[in-house]
Order: sequence, then C-alpha cells, then structure tokens
Amino acid sequence: MSNNVYDFIAIGLGPFNLSLACLTDNIESLNGIVLEQRTEFNWHPGMMLESAHLQTPFMSDLVTLADPSHKLSFLNYIKKQGRLYSFYIREDFYLMRSEYNQYCQWACQQVNNIRFNQTVTRVEYNELEKYYEITCQHSQSKETKVYLTHKLILGTGPSPYIPECCEDLNDNILHSSHYLPNKQKLQQKDSITIVGGGQSAAEIYYDLLQEIDVHGYELNWITRSPRFFPLEYSKLTLEMTSPEYVDYFYDLPDDRKQSLIASQKNLYKGINTSLINEIYDLLYVKRLSFDFTTNILSNSALKNAALNSDSQRFNLSFFQEEQQQAYNLDTEAVVLATGYQSALPDFLAPISQRIQWNTTGQFDVNRNYSIDKKGDEIFIQNAELHTHGFVSPDLGMACYRNSCIIRDLLGYEFYPIEKRIAFQQFTTPHKPAGSIKRAGNNQPASNNKTHVAQASEFSA
Repeated sequence: MSNNVYDFIAIGLGPFNLSLACLTDNIESLNGIVLEQRTEFNWHPGMMLESAHLQTPFMSDLVTLADPSHKLSFLNYIKKQGRLYSFYIREDFYLMRSEYNQYCQWACQQVNNIRFNQTVTRVEYNELEKYYEITCQHSQSKETKVYLTHKLILGTGPSPYIPECCEDLNDNILHSSHYLPNKQKLQQKDSITIVGGGQSAAEIYYDLLQEIDVHGYELNWITRSPRFFPLEYSKLTLEMTSPEYVDYFYDLPDDRKQSLIASQKNLYKGINTSLINEIYDLLYVKRLSFDFTTNILSNSALKNAALNSDSQRFNLSFFQEEQQQAYNLDTEAVVLATGYQSALPDFLAPISQRIQWNTTGQFDVNRNYSIDKKGDEIFIQNAELHTHGFVSPDLGMACYRNSCIIRDLLGYEFYPIEKRIAFQQFTTPHKPAGSIKRAGNNQPASNNKTHVAQASEFSA
C-alpha cells in the first residue's frame, strides 16, 4: 500500500480525464494521478477512419478553453511537429480524428500524473482516516497495489449499447466500435446492414459505399429516426453549449429535462451536413457506372434479430413507425451503430452508500459535478446527461467542467471560469430586456467573451 495520500485520483483516461491530467500537472499545490487500465491512450481505434474528423473546432482541445497559453495546447503540439503552417494553409478548424488521437498521445507523454496498466477492482472508504482506498491490479503482471486519496474523479466512460433483441447474438453481431478491425471480413459478405442514424452509422455507410462496386455486396442503412438528421450548427444554437444553459437546464424539473433530452438529439447526435452531402454525391456517381443494391430506410425500429444456424444469416424484424407496418430483412452481416450507454463500474459497490442516487438508479449529480452526499468528494466526467443536458459529452465543454472540478479540489478558482458567454437569455428575464451595448473607451466590455462549439462525438 502506498503511504502517499493523493489530493485526487481520477479513474479512466478518456479525453475528459486526460484534460484534467494536463490542467493539473502544472499545479504544484495539487497532488493527483489518473489511473488507466490500458497500456496507452487510444481513442476509439475501431472508428479511426482515414477521412473522419472531429465535430468540434481545434480550440476544443485538452487545455485551450481553460488556458490559451498552456504548453499542452494543440497549436503548441502541431508547432512542435513542424506542421503549423500546413495546418494554417489548410484553413480547416476541424481536426482529423487520427490527428486528435495523436495529439492526445503526445500530451500523455508530457505529463507525469498518468498510471497505465492499472485496473481498478475495488474502491473503499476508510472512515477512521477519512480517505478512499483504491485497489488496482496491474493489467499485465497482475500485481496488486492500493492507492489512497481524498477525492475521486470518475471518467470510466460509457459502454457500447447493444439493443435487448440483439443481446443473445452479441458474439455474432458487430458494434460500430469494432468496425475497422472487422472491415475486410464484412466486405466478404453478400449483404451488410447498418442499424443506427448517427455520425458513426453515416461514416461506416460512406466507407463501405466507396467499394460497393468492387465487392458487390448489398448495403442497407436503417434508422428508427424519422429522417437522417444533420447536426445543427447555427451560432445561436451553439450558444446552448454554455455555462448559463447548463444552469438553466439543471434547474428544470426532472420530467422536463428528460423530454428535452429526447427532443435535442440532433444537437449532439446528428450527422455532419458535409458527410450527408458526400454520401448523396457518391450514390449519384456510383449509379452512373454500376448497378448496385442499397436500401436507406428511416422510421424503422429494430424489434427482433435472429441468426439462422444453418445459413449463418440474420433475419431482422423492423417496425415502420409512421405506417405502423412490420417488415423483415435478410442479411449476412449486421453492424450496430447504436451508440453507447452509461455503465456503473462494479468497483463502486463498497462506497455506493456515499453516493447520491435518483429514483431511477442514476447518479443524482450536483451542479458542481459531484455525486457524493457531501457534495465535494466524488466527481464525474460525462455521466450527467440527465442532469446537466446535452453538453455533457461535448469535447468543447471539457475545460469548463474540469475548471469547475479543479476549483472545488483547490478551494479557489485556478483557471478563470466564464459565467456568461451567450448573447441570448435562456430564462425568463428578471428585468426588461435591453439592447446589447457596444463596448467603447468608457464602456465596460460585455461579459460575453466567446462561444464554445458543441457537437456529437464519441463519449469519453
């Protein structure tokens, strides 16, 4: 057991906890580490398509929106790679997904507070000493080690979501998170069906469509959504990715929150408009020279999936929700681009009584992102969609959330935290609304400093 009691220990190394690691590595008065069970940082390698890019601008990196002068910014990284002028000439704010992954891997090498190969098996609270004991097993040597800490930050991330009707076929059906390693095997099938209507589904459909004339497979893309929603990216909508919208959403009644989340999927789960257009254009061009079969179907909910053991083919049952009609589809391969769901880590069981739970068994998250009953010991990353709104999985809000968590860890504000960035108001005005004033020589500038971009991206 380590005798060192850390100020905080973060569990899980996705982009959000990596951002925390970067933002705290230079704070001498804060002693903390991040535990990760993998051997290295690798962000969704199964969807690292060559043409895929982020849905948020490069300023939504690990540190910039907390501290633009930070040494671990993307601009500093790309300068050190000798590609700053190339990036400048490219005139594209949106990083390639592989480039973002490389940047994160570089950032991991610059900090000293990440411990790889540490699989957390149990977390307990020592009532006498008033600290948490985290038991880990080394992923390779199987050696056990216990870390001590006063605070916890949970960032273990969500797990691939498998629809209930497909759970018995889990070994045969492919989730989008494992697409690339299985792509060649998929392309040997005579028919492939993609289920889901978000960015991942669109990227896989576009990727497979490019070689449909080479391999000759039938390609189906089916979603329960009424249409293939583009990601909404207008500037007044982007203002909803803001501290004041989080405040507004957090104060709404729980039932109103859930209905809002259901209606806002195109704000964080939509498809890039450019990708939708590229898919259409590719369909048009392919059709000029090759007769292929593809089915693009909306309003279709997957109700059942069965595998014929003799033919090794799937029979999928769908229900067209507007027509209220059922139909079946025969296919040799299925890719579930059905997203991710929060999964409660088993290691939390010994401290479950210290955590706040709502009536549905979810974390009852405080406004400061804590989930413990005291409100200052256990914090979460990207598990507060139901309490803080659709901005929770947004890479552009990572620095804001981490700045808030760091403030609570230290007891004071280390990184300046914007309170208001939007021109619009989300709540009922407390006084008659006035015009936005222009800042002049004797006029204080507005508190509206900048906007933080939002988009759907893999949960981290």
